[in-house]
Amino acid sequence: MAERSTKPYLIRAIHEWCTDSNMTPYLAVRVDANTRVPAEHVKNGEIVLNVSRDATHRLTIGNDLIQFAARFNGVSRECSVPIEAVTGVFAKENGQGLVFPPEPASENGTASSPPPTEPAPPAGPTNGGGKPRLQVIK
Repeated sequence: MAERSTKPYLIRAIHEWCTDSNMTPYLAVRVDANTRVPAEHVKNGEIVLNVSRDATHRLTIGNDLIQFAARFNGVSRECSVPIEAVTGVFAKENGQGLVFPPEPASENGTASSPPPTEPAPPAGPTNGGGKPRLQVIK
């Protein structure tokens, strides 16, 4: 049996930490053919999503897929994000969270392409050197 990825567990942990700390959890996502998000909100092949309990309905963060419904410009949309498409999870208020390296080859044998750019954390506090307070997990 293949070793389980820590990524979905870390996403759930940061989401829970944000919620418990009264902060807003955001996901940075590399959009591909398996990602279901409103295309009109995708920029440079990426989208940043508010995944707070207030902004989503029926949010599930599974080991392979994150699914929820959310309103975009007042219209409810169903979203589905493969775990391997998540490039970061962070708190909107302070930028603290995790950035994930690009995934190696997927199970179907095709290599995942790296994200076009690093996910952009929200404007806000930094670590003093002008860099966002995000940790890269390898």
